[in-house]
Amino acid sequence: MMCGKIASGKSTLSARLGAQPRTVVIAEDVWLHGLYADQLASVADYMRAMARFRPMIGPHIADLLTAGVSVVLDFQANTVDARRWMRGIVEQTQASHALHVLDVPDEVCLKRLHARNAAGTHPFTVSDAQFHHVSAHFVPPSDDEGFHIVRHSHGDGPMGEGA
Repeated sequence: MMCGKIASGKSTLSARLGAQPRTVVIAEDVWLHGLYADQLASVADYMRAMARFRPMIGPHIADLLTAGVSVVLDFQANTVDARRWMRGIVEQTQASHALHVLDVPDEVCLKRLHARNAAGTHPFTVSDAQFHHVSAHFVPPSDDEGFHIVRHSHGDGPMGEGA
């Protein structure tokens, strides 16, 4: 599971973790774009699509975990509610888990976001205003949420050079 602001390196780390044997990456942005692209014009639209998608994909994720497949959730786990949903999936299985928390300064995220937007390599283009709007809702996880937390600080390497 991934917790970090937009363009903090969640997808990069997800891809790296997903390269392990018997591991699949489920990337929420890819699925939402594929299912709802024509309906996503705002952050509110994204939230509505996410609310429809998560109840559908949750049981599938639990089935994969129960079957012994490692699953990397490239979803945002940036709020207590989002993490509660993920925790519910883990609790349905005997799977171990890790919540990767990417602690990257806003200015670095924005620089990466600008580069990502210019390259067109992500399903969604995000403005600075949208970045700040979404980031305002970011709540770092606390130990009492019951996750095995793996923290990645800017510059420690797992998210790529300079991450």
